[in-house]
Amino acid sequence: MSSETKPVSMLLQLIIFLSLNLAAFTSGDDHQFVYSGFSNNDLVVDGTTTITSNGLLELTNGTDLQQGHAFYPTPLRFARSPNGTVQSFSTSFVFAILSVYTDLSAHGMAFVVAPSRNFSGALPEQYLGLTDIQNNGNTSNHFFAVELDTIQNKEFDDLNANHAGANVNGLKSLKSSSAGYYADEDGIFRNLSLISREAMQVWIDYDDRVSGITVTMAPLKVARPLKPLFTATYNLTSVVTDVAYVGFSSATGTINTRHYVLGWSFSMNGSAPAIDTARLPKLPRMGPKALSKVLDIVLPIATATFVLAVGTVVLLLIRRHLKYAELREAWEVEFGPHRFSYKDLFNAMEGFKDKHLLGIGGFGRVYKGILPVSKLEVAVKRVFHDSKQGMKEFIAEIVSIGRIQHRNLVRVLGYCRRRGELFLVYEYMPNGSVDKYLYGKQGKPILSWANRWHIIKGIASCLFYLHEEWEKVVIHRDIKPSNVLVDSEMNGRLGDFGLARLYDHDTDPQTTHVVGTIGYLAPELGHTSKATPLTDVFAFGMFLLEITCGQRPINESSQDSQCMLVDWVLGHWINGSLLETVDSRLQGNYDIDEACLALKLGLLCSHPFSNQRPTMRQVMQYLDGEMPLPEMAPTDMRFHMMTIMENEGFDDYITGSTASNGTATVLSGGR
Repeated sequence: MSSETKPVSMLLQLIIFLSLNLAAFTSGDDHQFVYSGFSNNDLVVDGTTTITSNGLLELTNGTDLQQGHAFYPTPLRFARSPNGTVQSFSTSFVFAILSVYTDLSAHGMAFVVAPSRNFSGALPEQYLGLTDIQNNGNTSNHFFAVELDTIQNKEFDDLNANHAGANVNGLKSLKSSSAGYYADEDGIFRNLSLISREAMQVWIDYDDRVSGITVTMAPLKVARPLKPLFTATYNLTSVVTDVAYVGFSSATGTINTRHYVLGWSFSMNGSAPAIDTARLPKLPRMGPKALSKVLDIVLPIATATFVLAVGTVVLLLIRRHLKYAELREAWEVEFGPHRFSYKDLFNAMEGFKDKHLLGIGGFGRVYKGILPVSKLEVAVKRVFHDSKQGMKEFIAEIVSIGRIQHRNLVRVLGYCRRRGELFLVYEYMPNGSVDKYLYGKQGKPILSWANRWHIIKGIASCLFYLHEEWEKVVIHRDIKPSNVLVDSEMNGRLGDFGLARLYDHDTDPQTTHVVGTIGYLAPELGHTSKATPLTDVFAFGMFLLEITCGQRPINESSQDSQCMLVDWVLGHWINGSLLETVDSRLQGNYDIDEACLALKLGLLCSHPFSNQRPTMRQVMQYLDGEMPLPEMAPTDMRFHMMTIMENEGFDDYITGSTASNGTATVLSGGR
């Protein structure tokens, strides 16, 4: 190329480059597009999001704790000159959520308008890949989203575990409604299950004249209903930036769930174009393929020899089936979705080999494994028992507890029964229990004060939910560091529910039988044997002191036989040296106000007289700084402690107790 033509060529390239970029940002007030399937797409995707070979936009692929995003490649100009107000826009999309279970999913998806396609700092699970703990709700996020959520998260005031909601800058919805639609023929509301594995269509409209947000949904083969699902009023001019991207975000939890978009349309200042539903790609089948199709091909060409071979195989399968025989009774039909097959558990643990053994507790052995179909990582407690009386009530309680969903609770996923064995299936926590961190076991680092305080508040929140916020009163009965597990974000998760009730059924009614762990048992249990929310509060108080001091409730290493942690802390408080009880391994790296509050609240919760202990609601108010601690005299507390130990049979209640690793009970009535 000659020296004369070089500048001309470079000038032409610059003009073309500027023209293309200018077109991307000034794409007109009436910009619109429609995708009836995504086979020939130009979307920008990240995370787990892919385009399948048949044109499905697969936002998540069933992998645990992941997120995915898909955006229209060109940023759109939302602001109208000269006043900069956000223009009206309309979008519609067809989606489907496929969970390995028909009644359980985690988590949801959302349509989003955002200033950037970069969500690398966002979290999965309840944050839907949109934000994180610190930034949730910040006005600097500048995003508008409509969520389709399949989990009820109390921290976001979610309506239920099957809802749609309009959100601004965070996960707490401006307005939400149970998923469904109003039928045109009678105006009656029809419920829709977001995890029905069926395709549904959503319409979202923003009217800048009235700052109105309208959300409508319906099954795929039903025309857009006249009455929307819900409406909200909010001026998006303060939220949506002048130029923004439109697309989708989705995230998973610990359950094998896939989120799909089949078609999508969008329009600025007009109704979104119609999606050609006849051209939409087919959803994949969830679960194993039906044997009937194979049999339809094989049976017509079967011969007598083949029938003989099949008979032989059937006999072998029957023999193999006996290996996995389970104990099933008629009343268990109602708990079907929560019952796991013994074969799946046997294969997941490779025959319950020792290499899968996580630990041995008071009621049985705990194994780790991966379920073969869902690929869900679980912990399985194998309990040997002879209980027949009360088994139906016990299983009902386990299933009931399994419906509880709280971020600081290890969920019970289900159970299995086989002869004299019971298997309880839990959500697996890879980081182990708090006591391993607290005492530096198995190479775990010593817990920092920030992590301890975070765990304390999390367990308090969980107990408050169990005692007062759920539909039934749940009493855990064995709160201690070894029953508090740590998830990947260092959240404390309370676990080991239920087994005390199983063993209560086998107990002689004439025999006093206190189930729990020595050192965490409230004094009144020695003569009442009755667990109440206040006995849980006592155990939480001991947990508070143990976490703060880094010492067990009963120290047997001293020369004075046994030294009670409560008495030791009280003595330092009386002597004006309370902070000397804080774990010395922290080397002074802790918040003094938080540590003093934890120590005094631990003493108050473990007060020997139950009527002096706070409720978990009050505990939360103290921890959140909403209410000051009541005035307490340490000398009076020591007097009460000595009185109950010397006059009310403290030793008798300890010797009559049974140490255990897993206890909980549900009081059958409401509060």
